[in-house]
Amino acid sequence: MTRIYFNDVVTRDGFQIEPNFIPTADKVRLIDEMSQCGFAKIEVTSFTSPKAIPMLRDAEEVMGKIQRFPGVEYTVLVPNLRGAERALESRADEFNLVMSTSETHNLANLRMTREKSFAGLAEVIQFVDGKTPINVSLSTSFGCPMEGDVPQTVVEEFAKRFADLGVRGITICDTTGMANPAQVSAMSESLQKLFPHLQLTMHFHNTRGMGLANVLAAVQSGITRFDGSLGGLGGCPYAPGASGNISSEDAIHMLDAMGYNTGIDIPKLLILARELPTIVGHTVPGQVAKAGRSCDLHPAPEYVADLR
Repeated sequence: MTRIYFNDVVTRDGFQIEPNFIPTADKVRLIDEMSQCGFAKIEVTSFTSPKAIPMLRDAEEVMGKIQRFPGVEYTVLVPNLRGAERALESRADEFNLVMSTSETHNLANLRMTREKSFAGLAEVIQFVDGKTPINVSLSTSFGCPMEGDVPQTVVEEFAKRFADLGVRGITICDTTGMANPAQVSAMSESLQKLFPHLQLTMHFHNTRGMGLANVLAAVQSGITRFDGSLGGLGGCPYAPGASGNISSEDAIHMLDAMGYNTGIDIPKLLILARELPTIVGHTVPGQVAKAGRSCDLHPAPEYVADLR
């Protein structure tokens, strides 16, 4: 069966909007333990200004203390040239650049037009000059809560402009949880035909309960790379009503049950998912950690034996 690759983003996308600072030691320990679960990538942190995202103000310290496990890529979010300089010093395996395909969301989130964002990220790509692989995440690719639908042609055009600059991968982000499976299938099929040489990743949120359905639609359309967040943590503060990412363990459990090879040690991953509420200080959305795997059986009540 097809191999599916997962990138967990909990310590970046998940932790960045937590109300309380997650201690550096907890972040490092969690990343080290996730590294042993079989993830293809872990998005460790963000080299955004500490004033903008105080929850990730320890980016250099975290990157300096994590253990680098063979076969795992440690990726970081890079917003601008200064962030790229810091990220290069951290020896990240991949830089993830971000902009929105919605003009209104880009203005709200990044405080600049899409064209200004593109120009700034193009400068980063030129500065890096092939030293580190670059992925570009295109936010609100399936819809914007302020503008409505984002035409697929707009997403494809931005993807092409970045592909022409030589990036390794593109992540198509359902930042606001507005995608539906039919939309995902159409986008997935089109992008694979247009950009067969790119690493194409899908990033879904479960805002309206369609996260796993969208994963399945993408997989059945040939996509093999996905972002997920342990416990389903995360969300965008500039996307009204947008709740967390799809839960890594829920998506991985679903695909594993269907016979796909995710390369993930699910029992080990569930141990971490069950520890996560203690780390963040509140319950998390993930379901499989609460209910157990569908193959985890329970003893029948004693009286059942007497009824046979």
